[in-house]
Amino acid sequence: MRKLFPLLFLLALVAVGYYYRDKVIQLYHRVQGVYYIYKGDQAYSADNMGKTLEYYIKGLELYPEHYEAWFNLGNIYAVHEDYYSAVDAYEKAIISNPKFVLARMNLGIVYSEDLGFFDEAITQFDEVSKINLFKIWVPYVYSNVKSSKINRGYAHFNKGVAFRQKALYLPLDKQYLVYEYLGKAIESYTEALKIIKKNYDIYYNRAVAYHLRGEYKNAGMDYCRAIEIEPMNFEGHYNLAILLRRLNKNRESISELEKAAMLVSESPHSSEVQTAYVFNLLNEVTRRFITSEEYYTQKLTDEPTGSIKYTYVNGQIIADDEFDKAMYENFQTCAGMDYFKENE
Repeated sequence: MRKLFPLLFLLALVAVGYYYRDKVIQLYHRVQGVYYIYKGDQAYSADNMGKTLEYYIKGLELYPEHYEAWFNLGNIYAVHEDYYSAVDAYEKAIISNPKFVLARMNLGIVYSEDLGFFDEAITQFDEVSKINLFKIWVPYVYSNVKSSKINRGYAHFNKGVAFRQKALYLPLDKQYLVYEYLGKAIESYTEALKIIKKNYDIYYNRAVAYHLRGEYKNAGMDYCRAIEIEPMNFEGHYNLAILLRRLNKNRESISELEKAAMLVSESPHSSEVQTAYVFNLLNEVTRRFITSEEYYTQKLTDEPTGSIKYTYVNGQIIADDEFDKAMYENFQTCAGMDYFKENE
């Protein structure tokens, strides 16, 4: 029996393998698939996109339920602007894991911002806000409680962006819905702010929606809140200047346009056309202000308050920390805040 035991054990293994042959083959394919996906990850780290796609596709043919690989493949397609392939990859990731929040979020963004499928995008963002993942909290080790909450906040934010885009791209015979869709965008941004308390993008985008709706006081307050959070961002100052110009608050508009002009001229990402447009607008508003009654009635004896120190080095004026702080506080100050508060 001692000699027969190894043979009997081997025969038992063969019998079990034959009986469960389909599952054994499936397991073997999964192992192969994971190997090719791992090779794809290595190729991606080496910035070899050709090999990355080759390995990912080969791995997913063997292991099509690997939702993280579909998600990574979707990201690669999206970066290379192959949006329909990205949609297909994200959808397959969601089929394998319906609670895959990041895949739904990215799918919604591609639908909204790249393909113009706004209703489909809104559906995905709604699904994200409904997903309740199992909360894991291990002190000093791992926690997904905060990230799950933040994801819901950004789902509301992206939903707001989709509604705003939907409002702006309505056909002529549907223009009567613009006001309604902008209102839904504002509702979504407001829900996002309940979760993500201080966020420039949310305040700025809600301000834009209010602005487009003609609710100028609310728009002004939100532009000011956005500027307070990120004072060195060009768009907040520029849009606020446009709004103040619309309200004939020329002096305040010039103040914000000057900040926008300084920021856009120093930004490496701004174009010459964009810079020229800001300065031309500044010149136009300045001319209007100089010929206005407000210019002639203002006090000409106003003197700047406070003192800013400079350091003189090799023929150049170098600002010290106090100057930098004063500049930051100046950009953080909203020129029309008092006006908007009075009329809130």
